[in-house]
Amino acid sequence: MLQVEHLSYDVQEEGRQSEILSDVSFSVKDGEMLVITGPNGGGKSTLAKLLMGINKETAGKITLNGTDITEMTIDERAKAGMGFAFQQPPRFKGMTVRRLLHLAAGRALSEDECCELLSSVGLCAMEYIDREADATLSGGEMKRIEIATVLAKHHDICIFDEPEAGIDLWSFSMLIKRFEQIHREKRESLILISHQERIIQMADRIMVISDGKVESIGAAEEIMPHLFGQEINSCHCRQQKGGEL
Repeated sequence: MLQVEHLSYDVQEEGRQSEILSDVSFSVKDGEMLVITGPNGGGKSTLAKLLMGINKETAGKITLNGTDITEMTIDERAKAGMGFAFQQPPRFKGMTVRRLLHLAAGRALSEDECCELLSSVGLCAMEYIDREADATLSGGEMKRIEIATVLAKHHDICIFDEPEAGIDLWSFSMLIKRFEQIHREKRESLILISHQERIIQMADRIMVISDGKVESIGAAEEIMPHLFGQEINSCHCRQQKGGEL
């Protein structure tokens, strides 16, 4: 179980202190799927980075399975059971996709295991397994490979920051099926940051963040009627040109 208490994050800009997140509190139960949505610039990605330890909170406390992880490093949080997929995945010149999957899993994977992971995110495995995870891959390809690295190892809780960004509709359908499988098996908790209606519909609970504050949080059936038709959905829950989401 993840417990977040009174989390705040401030930054210094041109000599002035700006509040990015203010007094954010919520929890994620074992096996639960929480979808975080809200307007762009509202603080969703910042919250995800605070949870993973990429950024350091100004105030507040984060507890995972009864252990205070607030002062833990990224590596320590990963070992404690947290997984994370960036909105914009990093690239690694000189490292093959196969090697990246091995490192993510923490062990040597068989070729069949690597292929299964890549296929689960909509990639033709044999075309990618020995390619370098560098600038020769598109943003959508890198996004899917990074999601495969998160899926390569069991985590108590996985955080996916806009997993739908930059991928085609067929690959998106593959991802939805994988998220549904993880959720159905209840082996891992999921936090999905998304504007996409199909992902929001999968949630057990929905949290809306706006202007750095929790605007609302509750069961999906309570929150969804207030979401659709509003600006945060009308701008983002449509298919973009070129068949991408």
